[in-house]
Amino acid sequence: MEPPLTHQPEFSVVVPVFNSKDSLEELTEGIISVFHKLERSFELVLVDDRSTDGSWETLIVLKQKYPRWLTLVRLAKNFGQHNATLCGMHLARGEKIITIDDDLQTPPAEIKKLIAYHDSHGNEVIYGISPIKKHHFLRTWASQLLKYLSEKFRNTPGEGSSFRLITKSLADKLKQNPSFFVFIDEILLWYTDDIAFVEVTHLPRKYNHSGYSFRKLWSLVANLVIFYTDFPLKLMVYGGFVASFFSFVLGIIFIIKKLFFNVPLGYTSLIVAILFSTSIILLSLGIIGEYLSRIYKVQNHKPSFSIEKIV
Repeated sequence: MEPPLTHQPEFSVVVPVFNSKDSLEELTEGIISVFHKLERSFELVLVDDRSTDGSWETLIVLKQKYPRWLTLVRLAKNFGQHNATLCGMHLARGEKIITIDDDLQTPPAEIKKLIAYHDSHGNEVIYGISPIKKHHFLRTWASQLLKYLSEKFRNTPGEGSSFRLITKSLADKLKQNPSFFVFIDEILLWYTDDIAFVEVTHLPRKYNHSGYSFRKLWSLVANLVIFYTDFPLKLMVYGGFVASFFSFVLGIIFIIKKLFFNVPLGYTSLIVAILFSTSIILLSLGIIGEYLSRIYKVQNHKPSFSIEKIV
């Protein structure tokens, strides 16, 4: 049995884990093999986001097998992929932090590409991007929508990935985020434009299925739009302006008909006008309510994550 790693490693690899017991051993051994071949010091931080399939028990076995490099974290409840990743960053000791998913769709061997690019260019953030992703169509749709929203309403490159290399100094800034809803790629853009992209391989899912259901994907998109953009508020402003304009034009038409053609206005026009204006008001109140709800949660200091145990 190897002794625990005592000095500060050059790299920390952070893996958010959720219901992936079948892939954990292959993933762990693959990451260890990469750094042994590169002869670079590292640690592996695996954050179990309250899995229900026995992943934590599998991690315990791996810890006994590789105690020198592994740090295990079990969260008190399911907080989501980005929150679990942020938790791992809080515990990471390396000078550079690499994040990678637990599903083996990005092979551990691709880590070498991130390290090689950082060695030669030194960017603060390096994303591993695949031109063709082998996700389920719902996950692909959500990724494309997030990319579109980011490009149009945040003026960003629109590219992002959970496979990334981040410098420790930037990760320290990232950890200061006070919001309980965490979307790491958007927060990174608050602090730096020094971002690079490297093309990597993306494989079909080998074990189980994605943890992102339609409900979770929709919740992710909705939270991202409300927390990190002002698009809904702008929609209220422009939508209200357009509705007011057409209501004004419609009113003028009815007045002209009444004055020059003596056409009775009747209840239809009145009801249509009332229902139309009421629907706009209710939509606007709903959007304002969503923002107030998020503001309340932030001010209430709801935690991004809560740790049950560290091994």
